[in-house]
Amino acid sequence: MATAKKTTQRHGFKTGEYIVYPAHGVGQITAIEEQDIAGHTLELFVVSFEQDKLTLRVPVSKITSAGMRKLAEPETIEKALKTVQGRARVKRTMWSRR
Repeated sequence: MATAKKTTQRHGFKTGEYIVYPAHGVGQITAIEEQDIAGHTLELFVVSFEQDKLTLRVPVSKITSAGMRKLAEPETIEKALKTVQGRARVKRTMWSRR
């Protein structure tokens, strides 16, 4: 009952793009499908997780509430790593005065 869509992009996500899904980690969008469920037509992202050998179908309308997002940009990762690698700031005040 699922039919693959001709378009390869929805809500900023493209077919073939890697995404982060909070419960499962990094996966790849393999298709965007329409599927009839209980008399309603739903548009779904088909996400494949290679490591777990899992395929997940996420309704397009639920991507925000599910927490699905794009991978971080390399600049963001570099900035985060520099922050973590920096020296810790030591406060010389008493713990009760902080």
